[in-house]
Amino acid sequence: MPDREALPPWTLVAPALGLLAVLFGLAKMGMPGTIAASVVLIGSVLAAVHHAEVVAHKVGEPFGTLVLAIAVTVIEVSLIVSLMLSNAGDAATLARDTVFAAIMIIVNFIVGLCLLAGALRHHEQRFTLKGASAALGVLAAMVVLSLVLPNYTSSTPGPTYSSSQLVFVAIVSLILYGTFVLVQTVRHRDYFLPATEGKDDHAAPPSTRATYIAFGVLLVALVAVVLLAKTLSPTIEAVVTAAGLPQAVVGVVIAALVLAPESLAAYKAARRDRLQTSLNLALGSALATIGLTIPSVAIVSLVLDLPISLGIDPKGLVLLVLSLFVATLSLGTGRTTVLQGAVHLVIFAAYLFTTVMP
Repeated sequence: MPDREALPPWTLVAPALGLLAVLFGLAKMGMPGTIAASVVLIGSVLAAVHHAEVVAHKVGEPFGTLVLAIAVTVIEVSLIVSLMLSNAGDAATLARDTVFAAIMIIVNFIVGLCLLAGALRHHEQRFTLKGASAALGVLAAMVVLSLVLPNYTSSTPGPTYSSSQLVFVAIVSLILYGTFVLVQTVRHRDYFLPATEGKDDHAAPPSTRATYIAFGVLLVALVAVVLLAKTLSPTIEAVVTAAGLPQAVVGVVIAALVLAPESLAAYKAARRDRLQTSLNLALGSALATIGLTIPSVAIVSLVLDLPISLGIDPKGLVLLVLSLFVATLSLGTGRTTVLQGAVHLVIFAAYLFTTVMP
């Protein structure tokens, strides 16, 4: 893949325009500015996906998907922490709502979309069962410890952890995620390699120079995506309020914007008959979301003495249990069809509907 083909000019320009849009406050310049900022945001998302694919093609699986998952999650954590510090009124539940929205989007929307889109084009797709099972096992443990167990502890009132409990969960989350990354990249890397070869497996990889440039521009694009999402959030919140919708809808929209690069990259991989890459990206992102976000917000909460509520409500608990149960069944055979994809998308639709109409 020649450098000029690996890095089209528009993929270099779009992230730069995104940073300029943030610097000059384009989203605050009335309706035309908001529309222009939205267009730049879409361009930055597409650029991020392209550069992530260039890096992934060079380093191979599962390192390529790990690059995008961790990069997006690190910037997502920065966004959550900055919002916690600037919006004290919602700080207590912001991390919980954001993490829960991200998990539901990843496990149901991204996974469901990939299963459906891939099966529509290739009928039945295969993946390595051991890798998906390992990821789901770790994800279930991390989700329950972070978002469910706080509802049943008695050291503090409400769906909260005491300081010592919060430290414990933060450490456990880091240990689980670190162990998963070790297994994914070193000890059992073969669990996360494609079961079948995609049509583009034998394309020439990009040069080292192009890969380094792509990685750098990828980070810039992700920063632009998150900052533009943050600057657009007041407009989104105003629209949601004017429509009489719950404020939780704002969190869903922001999470969807932040996860847009991963969603598009996973979808394109599934369409190319590389479902393993899609699952590596989706499940790896879910694990990174919890494994990096919970420790980060725990540190902020303890250092700045900010209250933090992690336990989800009964409605969220039902949807979470259903999502994990169905994901275990869907990814329990190593083969998928349109049926599994449709089921996951229906669950996501139920999540969205009950968020809008609680």
